[in-house]
Amino acid sequence: MKSVLLPTDFSENSWNAIEYALEFLKREPCVFYLLHVNTMSNAILNDPTYISTEDVIEEVYVKPSKVKLHKLLKRISKISDKDYHRFYSIVDYGFFIDSIRRQIEEKNIDLIVMGTKGASGLKKIVIGSNAGDVVVKVKCTTLVVPENAVYDGISEVAFPTDFSSHNNFETLKPLVDLVEERDSKLSVLHVNGSNQSLNEEQENGKEFIKDLFGEYEHKFFFLSNKKLEDAVQCFTESREVDMIAMVAKNLNYFQQILFHSRVENITYHTNIPFLVLHETTN
Repeated sequence: MKSVLLPTDFSENSWNAIEYALEFLKREPCVFYLLHVNTMSNAILNDPTYISTEDVIEEVYVKPSKVKLHKLLKRISKISDKDYHRFYSIVDYGFFIDSIRRQIEEKNIDLIVMGTKGASGLKKIVIGSNAGDVVVKVKCTTLVVPENAVYDGISEVAFPTDFSSHNNFETLKPLVDLVEERDSKLSVLHVNGSNQSLNEEQENGKEFIKDLFGEYEHKFFFLSNKKLEDAVQCFTESREVDMIAMVAKNLNYFQQILFHSRVENITYHTNIPFLVLHETTN
């Protein structure tokens, strides 16, 4: 049974992510943990005059959040598959990333599903939004669901890569499982701005991916474009891609696609979910 963490701030964006998760995992046995974190600023936590007792925390932070989570669970119960899905709610307070990491360890979380608000929201990721912090700082497979994403099957998954450092089966296993379980096509996309041939490390990475997905429908695409995000935009539009998968290790490559500062004409940020894979520590 899969353990899934659903952080929520009770916004419509987070609700959309929950709806997507329920459809995405509709026929898969899952335990969902709804998490709301009441974040307190560094200024408050570092203020020696600030005293937080358990009673104060309970009244000010925990109780109101429990009421909202209860309402959210009632809303979920109207659309969830009770034969496959179980739900638990968690209220925490403090620092968001610390709370996420704690839940991952305590609940053995396999997947985080989070919502985000469009291109402008993703642009703000570089200055520290919750979704941006999670995909960069938390070593757990994360599905980022933008505001306009609606689940309608996963026919094709785009996998932008520079072919470096792809020699770990465990890192790519969530992508293998996705392709296998949903009979999806995998489109491996390599963008080169200078028409350089692949070096030895990249050739090895390419062969590893070729072998790993050998029994599944997959194809390699090589595009020449100096702007990586433009190439991804054109590719996703022309192929009607349903999901984009990326390995987070290569932050320079990763950030060009997910965190670039240009937001005009980039629609994949508002329509297409990102599956973020992390290298395992095993």
